[in-house]
Amino acid sequence: MGSLLLVLIYLCFISLGLPDSLLGSAWPVLHAEMEVPVSFAGIISTTIFVGTILSTLSCNKLLHKFGAGKVTAVSITLTALGLFGFSVSGQFWMLVLWAIPYGLGAGGVDAILNNYVALHYKAQHMSWLHCMWGVGASISPYIMSFSLAQLKSWNYGYLFVAVIQAVLSAVIFISLPIWKKGTDGEGEQDDKPAKVLSMKEIFAIPGALPCFITFFCYCSMELTTSLWASSYLVQIWSFSPEVAAGFASMFYIGITLGRLGNGFLAMRLSDHFLIRMGVVLISCGVVLLCVPLNEFFAWLAFVVIGVGCAPIYPCIIHMTPSVFGKDKSQAMIGMQMSFAYTGYLIMPTVFGVIADYTSIALLPVYVLVLVALMFIMHELVVRKSKHR
Repeated sequence: MGSLLLVLIYLCFISLGLPDSLLGSAWPVLHAEMEVPVSFAGIISTTIFVGTILSTLSCNKLLHKFGAGKVTAVSITLTALGLFGFSVSGQFWMLVLWAIPYGLGAGGVDAILNNYVALHYKAQHMSWLHCMWGVGASISPYIMSFSLAQLKSWNYGYLFVAVIQAVLSAVIFISLPIWKKGTDGEGEQDDKPAKVLSMKEIFAIPGALPCFITFFCYCSMELTTSLWASSYLVQIWSFSPEVAAGFASMFYIGITLGRLGNGFLAMRLSDHFLIRMGVVLISCGVVLLCVPLNEFFAWLAFVVIGVGCAPIYPCIIHMTPSVFGKDKSQAMIGMQMSFAYTGYLIMPTVFGVIADYTSIALLPVYVLVLVALMFIMHELVVRKSKHR
């Protein structure tokens, strides 16, 4: 039963990644069809992020009341509903409206499943789980490309993914009985019920705030690098836009392959060691990005940064039950997800403002400051965990 459930969770994370690339893939056609500025994509993504943050903040109470299986099934249903709404939208305001259930559903799946795997399965599965997200995010542009090229409509791209989500939701509802039997592969069950904690109680946990800031810094650094690195290569090092875009794609390839490999490393190395290793690799990659002597070094910089990013997100989540207690893990992970999506939402835009008023040449400095703060906060968490 544990193995079957793990397969379902892997499928859930592929489905979580599927919608993430749809908007960017469809937007060049979609914004022209709806006669809105290119920048209006930010309104949709902001609506999704806000919904995601709200759902991650409430997942602790929902888990306590309904259980992981039901919350996951309903969350995927909400995501399917939002994507179906996108597929039938004819005006921009409709996209914003349907972004609400999509964001609420995505946040619930993310927070609940991350906690479930952290509690019930070994460390390698957390890395491979997030590798599956990368698989989903890599597949969806091809779905949209097929829809645009063969069916001459972006609507079908959203409809196909909505159907996939709806089928998965039905499977999760059918499988609800086995969610109560999940183990970590060695027969271990939860020995403490999850606590419903208030915001004040969560922040009062020793080491909680440094942990949240660690997550905030990581996600800020990841999306800032993804969003601005191509522009940095074009403006500072005179790469052509086509070449720069190709190198930037290596960043996510590095993350996906890095998480595949990190799963094997996690069998022998601790979460804390892997996070420190990731910090070192990211720093080396950023230094390479400062001096791309040729195209090979630029390519290598993106791969190294991506591989360095690979262990950090899953390792922070996986260490949460052992550092803060299994009974507090859902409250902690829900708040971690909130800080993560807040970082995604705010910090890349902050750098955009900085670049407008100064220079995009500051990108490596900005990223290194986030990495340094992330490392300091992680070390504070390690120190707190030793005194538990």
